[in-house]
Amino acid sequence: MNKKSTPSLLESGAITEGEWKARVDLAACYRLMAHFGMDDLIYNHISARVPGPEEHFLLNPFGLLYEEITASNLVKVDLDGNIISDTEDRINPAGFVIHSCVHRERPDMLCVIHTHTTAGVGVSSQEEGLLPLSQTSLLYKNLIGYHEYEGLALNLEEQKRLVADMGEDKQLLILKNHGLLSCGKSIPEAFIMMYYLEQACRIQIAAQAGSKVTLPAPQVQELAHQQAIKGFGTALGVMEFTALKRRLERMGSDYAS
Repeated sequence: MNKKSTPSLLESGAITEGEWKARVDLAACYRLMAHFGMDDLIYNHISARVPGPEEHFLLNPFGLLYEEITASNLVKVDLDGNIISDTEDRINPAGFVIHSCVHRERPDMLCVIHTHTTAGVGVSSQEEGLLPLSQTSLLYKNLIGYHEYEGLALNLEEQKRLVADMGEDKQLLILKNHGLLSCGKSIPEAFIMMYYLEQACRIQIAAQAGSKVTLPAPQVQELAHQQAIKGFGTALGVMEFTALKRRLERMGSDYAS
């Protein structure tokens, strides 16, 4: 694998300070997704746009576990998945089908996360999708799109249907019979959106294991959603993400290397 150090990447002029910061945050995001059990061996992706005019994005090298991702081994690609980085690593082009179309059609979204968790796939396989049964799920009332399953994400023709289902105002997709997707105006925002979507799915699966579930009254559902929306702003997820990076550092993680 590419083992370039931080100084050589910066001093060579290969990357900017802005790209290095994006690399550090994205590597932290990969480690946190693994920490919270939202990874899937060497599969799935988290992509983040590189600051600057070029439409370049950072992605995990194919073959590494999320717990092995560092700032320096992330791979830079263009919208077609062509590798821009000076590296011998490769990416999983099939997996980038989903990410590239979101980046292309929603330039306001700088980070995209896709998961195959047990709870996420479980809820995505239910006819009614995510139910408004918990305070956590009510965070996302009216913010989620749904996309029908079309098999493995290998067909470029599926991209136009996926972005149509996301529309111009959704930051979350439940991919039916497949998994979850979140995107954000920053890496912390995409992470916190996915974290609580995953929590909502876990709560739903747990609740359904018991007796018949009860739902809050419709007016209470709307009230809870509006209360949550008031806290959604440009800094969404920043405090939580910063705190979680401190956790990684206490654990001795090398994500920033």
